[in-house]
Amino acid sequence: MTPFLRTCVLSFALPAVVASLVVMSAQAQAATEIGGQKIVTLTRTATSKTKPELTSVTVMPGRGMELLQITANFPGKGNVDVLASPDAAGAKKMLDQDDNANGDLAYRLGSAFLVPYPNRIRGKLSADGKTLTTQWQGHTITLPANNIGKLSGAERHAMHGLILKAHTDDVSEKTIPGGKQVTGVIHAGNFGGHWLSKTDLDFTITLTADAVDAVVVAHNVGSEAEPMAIGWHPYFNLPSGNRTQARLHVPASMLAKVDGYDNVFPTGKLEPVSGQWDLRAEGGKALDKNFYDDNWSHLDWKNGVVTVTLTDPAAKYGVKIEGVSPEIKTIQAYAPPDKNFVAIEDQFNFADPFSKAWGTMDTGMVTLKPGQSTKWHVRIKVFVP
Repeated sequence: MTPFLRTCVLSFALPAVVASLVVMSAQAQAATEIGGQKIVTLTRTATSKTKPELTSVTVMPGRGMELLQITANFPGKGNVDVLASPDAAGAKKMLDQDDNANGDLAYRLGSAFLVPYPNRIRGKLSADGKTLTTQWQGHTITLPANNIGKLSGAERHAMHGLILKAHTDDVSEKTIPGGKQVTGVIHAGNFGGHWLSKTDLDFTITLTADAVDAVVVAHNVGSEAEPMAIGWHPYFNLPSGNRTQARLHVPASMLAKVDGYDNVFPTGKLEPVSGQWDLRAEGGKALDKNFYDDNWSHLDWKNGVVTVTLTDPAAKYGVKIEGVSPEIKTIQAYAPPDKNFVAIEDQFNFADPFSKAWGTMDTGMVTLKPGQSTKWHVRIKVFVP
């Protein structure tokens, strides 16, 4: 080949090679980074041949320390996904390519942390419909109106907090007795100008054979008092794919009445659980074809925890969600009949906690004075029912 021909071949081939390398680099990045930060996966090897053990937890520091996946080993079956969530490549596409400015797709997969408020907040809408204002102890709070129902006449409202796209500092992994742990801090400040004081959020995610523990501690590091609530949004997987026979147990005696399953705004009234919403029986109640997007309260605490149980008898699979922090006042569960998951959300507060509809009732928002802190702690366990 003459030098001229060699140069021509290279000039045509080089762009294709570069493009291929770019694709390969993007694919590699898809498995390692979301939200501009490295994905962290804690792993351990199961040792028991007779009982299930937790084996991994995957965390996204670039998206508010959201959990992407938890896995557990069931003897004879191997690893099972505890969360209904895409793989890292799918999550990266959702969160880095398809998401909006508020990061709302974060609470459509895995388990997003919801701070400083889980659930819905109503208020007076701005002229452009992008923000709303609400009141707390004489102070005006302005929030993004980032959610709306699907029906005509639905009302825009705020939903699921202000850290869905937050980056995490000081991310650190370490081995501990019996497992592994990752920690990090989100210096949330005033949550992008939406909150009344400045806040630091300390996260600790711990993996052992028996449990995955998630702990969030909110510190008021500012000079003003502020309301604070913490929750999360885990989508629990049903391994059998047979949703109708799966069973849900929620140890709670009261249900928040809502205006319907589109806005899902609370009316300010609590009613005793009954019918499909009475899930107190040991072993729970079959999901059947029932729809749930409801908030339970007056929780039954035993041995220092409130335990919600989801079982999938066809898969011989069960998961326990233990609320450890006494500040957890309500359980929100979301379970559409056409989906293979149940979202079970331990949270401090009732929905729309600043609403006058609640009257003088304590709606679960913790008041943090400067220098004060509050903690949210939930534990995940697996078992064979």
